[in-house]
Parts: sequence; C-alpha cells; structure tokens
Amino acid sequence: MTKWVYNLLFAAALLALAPLGAAADSYPSATIKIVVGFGPGSGTDILARLLAEQLQQSLEHPVIVENKPGAGAQIAATTVARAAPDGYTLFLTSNSSHSVNPHIYRTLSYDPKKDFTPIAGLAYFPFVLAIDPTLPPKTPQEFVAWARANSGKVTYAYGTPTVRIPAAALDHLLHLNATGVGYKSSPPAMMDVIGGQVSFLVTDLASSQAQIKQGQLRALAVTTSQRSELAPELPTIEETLGLKDFDLAAWTGLFGPANLPKEIVDRLSKAVVDIMNRPDIRARILALGAEPTPSDAATFAKLVDRQYEVWGQKVKDAGIEPE
Repeated sequence: MTKWVYNLLFAAALLALAPLGAAADSYPSATIKIVVGFGPGSGTDILARLLAEQLQQSLEHPVIVENKPGAGAQIAATTVARAAPDGYTLFLTSNSSHSVNPHIYRTLSYDPKKDFTPIAGLAYFPFVLAIDPTLPPKTPQEFVAWARANSGKVTYAYGTPTVRIPAAALDHLLHLNATGVGYKSSPPAMMDVIGGQVSFLVTDLASSQAQIKQGQLRALAVTTSQRSELAPELPTIEETLGLKDFDLAAWTGLFGPANLPKEIVDRLSKAVVDIMNRPDIRARILALGAEPTPSDAATFAKLVDRQYEVWGQKVKDAGIEPE
C-alpha cells in the first residue's frame, strides 16, 4: 500500500473522530433526556425527577424525564440502547433491567452488558422480609423454625419478578417448602399478607415503611449484605440465618448508550456524584425510603457486574426457569 493511501486513511480516521471530540468538548449544548422504565410516581421516577432538577442547574441546560414503562423496563432499555452515544439520551434504571431480566427471560431486545455505558450509581431501595404480624415468629430464626414446623402450609406473596426472586430463594435455600402466590402488582400482594391470607413476602422498605410502623406488617430482616441506614434495627439475612452473599436490593443508577465518550461520562459522573453527596439531597432521598449510594462510573460498573452474578445465582437457587 502506497504512502498516499496511508495518509488518506489516516485523514479519514481523523475526520470521523473530529465531530465526536468536538461534541464532547461542547457538551451539553441541547436538552438532555433521562428515560425511565417505570411509570410516574414510582420510586425510580421520583429519583429521576429529583436528579433531573439538580442536573439542570449543574449543567445549565434543560434535563427532562421521559417515562417508557412496560415489560420490566425492557422498552426503556431498548430505546436507550438504540440511541446515539452523544450524552443526550440517558437511562435511569434499576436492577430490573440489568440484574433480573437477563436471568428470567430467554431473549431480550438489548444486551445489558454490551449496549450501555455505566455513568454513576445512585441509591439502593432495600428489601425486607416481612410477615403477617399475627404469626408467632419475632425473629428470622423463629420464622424459619415456624415455617419448617408448618411445612406445606406456608405461603409467600409477590407482585413482580424482582421481589419474587429473593422470596423464592429464601424458600429454597432454607427448605421452607412454601408456596408462592403471584399478584399483578406489589400492593395487593402486601395487602393479603396484612390480611392474613398469605404468610410472608419480600418487599421494598420504601413502600412498606408505613405498614411496618403501624404494626400491620412485622419486618424481620433486610436482604442486603449490610444493615440499612433506613432501618438499622433490622438484622441482615446473612448475619441471622448464615446465608452467604445474600445481597439483594433494588439498586439504581445512570447509564448512557454504549460507546459514550469518556469526556461526557466523566462530566456526568462528577455532576451526579456531587449532587448525590449533598446533605439536602441525601435527606430528600432518605425520605423517599431509599439509601443514597453515589459512586463514579468505574465503581458503578463493578457493582452492575457483581449484581448481575448475584441475582443470576439467586434465580438458580430459587429454581426459576426463564420464560
């Protein structure tokens, strides 16, 4: 190949990269859209709107939230996966799209590992093991003993795959011989536990705090690896029942499409972490029933990889077959 051909190819490569570099240098210069895979009023949506409000001030450009609910956030995930990697279409999501869906569906319209660029970790929505308060157990150990003594009669409720997995995993790992009862959503599942029709459930602390405080539900433990800042009195499943690496929670974070330029990732990541570390923002997030866990892009990417493996193992432990 002649020298002039090499020069021509080199020039073409520079021209191809120039617009991307220029775009990164001037970012942002237009409205940024944060896509959410759940409806208005959901925990993820509220968190997205809080972040959008603060990012708009920090970046000095409009930031809007677009809800695309359905199929466990698959619709939203696919939308972002197919978007241009220019930093103007972002994805605020949870474990549903990246930790749960890959293990409960045989096929997905997106690849959780290849189609996204991790930007920043945001917050955890901790789960709790909660029971009908008229039942005798007061501790996780007592609950296991009671369930085994009533083998075949114990039931657990769930309204989404995300809360089914930890409940089913506990059932299988602890040999409770319980029967799962599925609902269209979490509120009716919780109401049937409160009403005594079902024995227990795993639910997010955010949506069950009021019922727990009022004595309608009895919370026994959290399903995260460490005690929650929101309910420090509750022990973990691991410390009470000895189940190693039982660390299931609804984590949330911000992604962009694959191949998002590093300059844009760094700018967004720093802005998000700075916002999430502010005392006033932490207080607002805690009030939502979430635990702030801000992390930069590299740290968040490791969490996503780890949680992919953790949830995948718990799906296997629970004996749940992909649909």
